[in-house]
Amino acid sequence: MTEADYSVDVRTLDEFSPRELYTMLKMRTDVFVVEQKCPYPELDGTDPDTLHLRLLSGATLLASARISKPLETGDPAVIGRVVVSPDHRGKRLGDAVMKEAIATCEQLFSNHPIALSAQSHLQRFYETFGFVAVSEVYLEDDIPHIDMERRLTATAV
Repeated sequence: MTEADYSVDVRTLDEFSPRELYTMLKMRTDVFVVEQKCPYPELDGTDPDTLHLRLLSGATLLASARISKPLETGDPAVIGRVVVSPDHRGKRLGDAVMKEAIATCEQLFSNHPIALSAQSHLQRFYETFGFVAVSEVYLEDDIPHIDMERRLTATAV
């Protein structure tokens, strides 16, 4: 899928209509809780303080990610809750949502590194965007994860 096939939307939680918010949260719950068989608090209290990036085809939600603003000088922006709709997998939308999330972080928080907590089986995927591992593998909600960071000098492929 090319950039001409989707639009990018970045908003705060308060800017969503109830239906848009429902659709995004349902997709995240369907993937992270139901599909991955991981009962955990998907609604973790962080959403009101973050930016939400969505890839859309018309009104159809293709993928989304959550971006947490750096709290202090030197702190990273954090990309999380990266998810592609099960109905639209195999179209390289994971690449697209990450490119857009990184571009958003670079535009809004240019003097900050970017961090994420990756499911460890996706480490190589995130490395293609200039992320490097900064922790050992650990369990989060019984799923192996690894902390990764994209430093200011990194270049994405």
